[in-house]
Formats: sequence, C-alpha cells, structure tokens
Amino acid sequence: MTNTRWWKNEIVYQVYPRSFQDTNNDGIGDLQGVIQHLNYLKSLGVTMIWLSPVYQSPMVDMGYDISDYQAIDPQFGTMADFDQLLVEAKKRGIKLIMDLVVNHTSDQHTWFKQALADSSSPYRKYYIFKKTTDGKVPNNWRSIFGGSTWTEVPNEPGTYYFHTFASQQPELNWENPKLRQAIYQMINWWLDKGVAGYRIDAITHLKKDLDWASLPSDGDDGLVAVTKKGQNRPGLSKFLDELKAATFDKYDAVTVGEAYGVPADDLPQFIGPDGYFSMIFDFSYLNIDIENVDEWYRGKTDWSIKELKATIFSAQKSIKQAGGWTANVLENHDQPRVLSKLIRNKTEQTPQAAKALATMYYFLPGVPFIYQGQEIGMKNFQRTKISEFNDVSSINNYQMALNVGFQPQQALELLNDRSRDNARTPMQWNNTNFGGFSKTQPWLEMGNDRQKINVSDENLDSTSVLNFYRAMGQLRHNLHYQSTLIDGSLIELPAPEDVIAYQRQLRKQIISVFVNLSAESQKVPLPIGSLILNSQTKLAQDATNLILNPYQAVIFETD
Repeated sequence: MTNTRWWKNEIVYQVYPRSFQDTNNDGIGDLQGVIQHLNYLKSLGVTMIWLSPVYQSPMVDMGYDISDYQAIDPQFGTMADFDQLLVEAKKRGIKLIMDLVVNHTSDQHTWFKQALADSSSPYRKYYIFKKTTDGKVPNNWRSIFGGSTWTEVPNEPGTYYFHTFASQQPELNWENPKLRQAIYQMINWWLDKGVAGYRIDAITHLKKDLDWASLPSDGDDGLVAVTKKGQNRPGLSKFLDELKAATFDKYDAVTVGEAYGVPADDLPQFIGPDGYFSMIFDFSYLNIDIENVDEWYRGKTDWSIKELKATIFSAQKSIKQAGGWTANVLENHDQPRVLSKLIRNKTEQTPQAAKALATMYYFLPGVPFIYQGQEIGMKNFQRTKISEFNDVSSINNYQMALNVGFQPQQALELLNDRSRDNARTPMQWNNTNFGGFSKTQPWLEMGNDRQKINVSDENLDSTSVLNFYRAMGQLRHNLHYQSTLIDGSLIELPAPEDVIAYQRQLRKQIISVFVNLSAESQKVPLPIGSLILNSQTKLAQDATNLILNPYQAVIFETD
C-alpha cells in the first residue's frame, strides 16, 4: 500500500517521560505527568507526541532495553494511565506514537531468560548464539557502547551471545521467521490500542553479514566497529518490506525510522512513495561536530556555518530526489542540547540564538520534531566527576577514552559536550530548586544553566524562546501559509557565509527565510513582500538590503 502521507501537517513533540513531570514524588517522571501538560503541548501547536519508551525495563539503557513489550514499567504508571493518556490526547487533537525497539531486548526478557536456561529451547533461536573451541570470542567486532559484541553464556564455556549495544541488550535474530511473527503480533497489539504509529529505533542494524568474519582492526583495542558488518547490510530490505506489510500498512500508521548510515542511493527504498517508512530523521547536521557518531571520544570536528549550510541543503536535495519525506530535528534524547552544540561561544548561547536555530530547521520541507526543553532553550550541563553521569553510552565512552590515553579531565570535557544525559536532565517548568519537575531529588541532577530558562518565566515574556515556538506553530498551522510550508519547493538563496537563507514556493506564493547564525550584523538583499515572523523586536534595512542583527531570523511572504 502506498503511503497516504496524512501526517505531513503534523508538529511532533518528543516526550522523554522519565524527565518530563513527576506526579508521585519519587523523582522519576510518569505518564500522569504527560497528561498534566497536554494543554501546554497543544499551545505549541503540537499535534503528535513521540513517547520515549515506557515499557517494562531494568533501565540499563533507560528503557531501550525492554523486558516486556506489552507492559508499562511501574515507575511510569500503569496501562490504565497509558490508556488515559491516549484518550486525553485525542480530546485535544493530539496523536501518540510509541518507540519501537525490535533490534534487541533486555537480557531480562522472558525470551532471553528461557534461551539461557535451556540450550535446546526454541527461544535460543530468537537470539544469536555462537560457539568457539579456541577460548576466543567468534570475531573482533566492537559494540557501539564499547568492548566486544560477544558475551559468554554463564555455565556454557565457549558459547557466546551477540549484542550490537550493551551486553544487557541481546540481539534479536531476525533471520528466524517465528521471531519476526512474534514481533509483528506485538506491534499490531499496540496499533489496535490506538497508537498512530512508531518511531523505530536502530532499524538499520537488523541484518548482519552472516559470515561473521573478523575485519582489520580500526582501533587500539584490536576490534572493528560493528557497523561495518551489522548496519545497512544486503538483505535488510527483506525484513523491512515484510515488517511494513505485516504491520504498518494494515493501519496506515506513521513510521519514523532512526536510519543512520543510509546511502543517498537507498533513500527511495526507505522513504519513497512506497518506502519502508513514512519518513526518516535527517541526522545529516546533528553530528557535524564530531568525528564518529558512536565513538565520540575520538574527538570534535572544526566545522563551519558554511559546512552546516551545505549539509542541510545537500540532505534536502537527496530527500527530494527520493520522492520522500524527512523528520526535521535539532535535538533528541541521544543528542546534546543544540544551543550548546552549534553555538560554540558560551556568551552567545542566548535566547536570540535559540530562536535563530529554531527558524533554521522548522520551515524546511518535512515534519518538525521538537524535543522537550528545546522550546525553552535548555542548555548542556557541566559535571565534574564520572559518578554524576547515568548514561551507559557516556560511561563507556569515558572508559574508551581513558583506554586510548586521555586524562580523566579531558575525558570529562568530552562527556560534558556530548553525553546523552545533557538531553535527559529534568524539564524546567519553573525556577524552584527542582524546576517544578518534582518535589524531591530527581533521578538525574538538574541542569546548571537555568536562569530564566523555564516555562513559568518564559510564559510571561512575549519575546521568549517558548513564545517564539508558539508563533512558529501558529504560522505552520495558518491555512494561508500551510500549503506552501508543507508542499512548497525549497530554493536555497545566495547569502553571506554565516547566513542560511531559503525560499519555500508553491504556485505564486513565496515564503523567504533568513537566519543569521553569527555574532555580527549581516546584509542580505531586501526581499519583496511582507514580514510574517521576526525573532527579534526590530528590523533594520537600507535602500537595497535587509540588515540582520546578530542571531536574527526573519520570514517574509511574497504573494
């Protein structure tokens, strides 16, 4: 079934429930906390929530290690709470999509427990086990979280199970048709409940090279990145075609693939008119600041606004050529805060810069995704010791950095810049001790830079980042502009090196976007038409030019 693309007009907000709102004062956010703020989300123009995992989990990877796909973890509430969230969201015209994590489970899942307990159990074929006789692991692949992808089975010397991520996240064996059918039944169970679709985790890892061969090492540890043998491999299409036909197509569900590493030539298969998914995330510029997306201890890049601009427009060109759709993002639960990442001078990490970055991405072709706290301009934290970090990936990257010779202080600096914990600090609702998130000590320390960066203060400030996001939502939903912002073509405009400028055009309507991403004033040719959005209170011009203040973004309409 060809995708009907009913979701093109959506504005999506990612809720990380653990850090959104705690209503029972255990320091952990919960489903009732999401329900409590549905009117707030509606005020942003949000029409769809992406709910990060709330399934039962031991929380080694904060819910991306699932021990029961059809149960709500008690720390988030109950299935009745979830059902209430669906109902209350629907009343407000808000749909709900879940996180779908089917590359791996938790090692506490009953399938894996039975696989370990009995080597002849049918569940052993739900996972990937290998035997060796030389006392060595089956190959030299390195997991994304560091160390070998193989862990020895207790009480079975020479037998190992495979994991792309942490050892507590054993890989599901997608080569097994029975496993696939069990997964499809689970997916459809949630769709029958009324979820609108899924954000699909780590989906390009489902297929591995079945020769399981070692490769030349790419690091001092003698190992090689698992992505070279277990990401976007030949044969992946069989799994994704079947997955779509057995589940999503039957419900006309919206699907957003976390599809790292997909070559431009393969995009039509992923997001074309009859692609595997409705859209995939445009990660092209999210990792512009690091050498390696998985092993960020390897260091930073010396990127420029010119490079950022080229990356954005190149990705958009590839998406258009594929006949597809993209999910546009600045932040998510795996990324540091964009204000701290893309604005390198801390004195320039201002509300003005946050609004400029927002304008840059929000009006590109595709569906805008907002990550919680992004809309108030939250920033990275500053931690002083490794014990203050929770994220398994951060702790492993710290260890890998030490192993290759970094000093502890250097490794901590890397973590402060890139840790996934940056995005997971509790939401800042007000300026009280725990930010209005909870009345007790939160599960993760609050962010450090909170002065006037909270919903309560920003509600009262007409020029705040929060109210600017509301204005953007109103503009996108405005029927006069909507067709052009949804279906209009994208034209890059000539502009100074530090200015990102583009037009959206549909028939005779042209919407022009200009974003100054520098601390200097910039001139661009004066556009014809009327100003419809300004991130600052004033607008300067001379006879022929628009003069953009530092970190100013403006939008004009020509009709």
